[in-house]
Amino acid sequence: MKKGYPPPLDEEKAIKIISTFLKDEVKKTGRKKLVVGLSGGIDSALSSILAVKTFGSKSLIAVKMPYKTSNPQSEIDADLLIKELSLKSFRVDISKIVDSYFGEELQEDEKLKLRRGNFLARVRMAILFDISQKENGLVLGTSNKTETLLGYSTLYGDSASSLNPIGDLYKCQIYQLAKYLKIPERIIKKPPSADLWKGQTDEGELGILYKEADAVLYLIVDKGFSNEEVSKTLSIPIERVYKIVSRMNATEFKRRLPLFPKLSQGD
Repeated sequence: MKKGYPPPLDEEKAIKIISTFLKDEVKKTGRKKLVVGLSGGIDSALSSILAVKTFGSKSLIAVKMPYKTSNPQSEIDADLLIKELSLKSFRVDISKIVDSYFGEELQEDEKLKLRRGNFLARVRMAILFDISQKENGLVLGTSNKTETLLGYSTLYGDSASSLNPIGDLYKCQIYQLAKYLKIPERIIKKPPSADLWKGQTDEGELGILYKEADAVLYLIVDKGFSNEEVSKTLSIPIERVYKIVSRMNATEFKRRLPLFPKLSQGD
């Protein structure tokens, strides 16, 4: 596959735009704090450092929310960032909350793993919004553009937030800014994972490489190419383009507000 899509960011320009966005949107609300779910992954790390660069470390509260099957390394990496950024933090073990609903004796299968994974994401977001209410704050989003376009998110879970500084960044741009801002190397280098079950990785679950998805989505969404033009431009089989575009189209419902019938006549 040919390189160069999407093109590299102008890092300083991107950071300035994001910081201005954060300042403007927070000012409108009158809130004083931001609350972030810190997973130990690159996306939440980048959102956190962008918030700290904009408002300072005292304005951001980090929340760790492990489940009993979570990779211990995730919390270690979250703690590393908390220390580096001098953040106030909370730890909420969500194992009892989740197990009180699912129980601990259910036979494990793929459908159950997915249901529980979605439930984990929604429980975590509920906790973040409760803490933000307590702290007079706003929930900081951590979902990137690639995940959103692929529908690789949980409705009212990780897709929910008050404002999202990285929502228009493709995954490759996340890596670019993370390196530029000197996020710890071990966070950058580990395979992306929502850590929803043991051994889970984003690319493994998707069956799609982020690098390829970024290029296809950029040409389709940002440049308006047809599937055939994308295949030719990137020198990849049309079937792989269809796979990515089909997933994007099938998950459109995740990227819009709930539909409702319009009854008002406007007169």
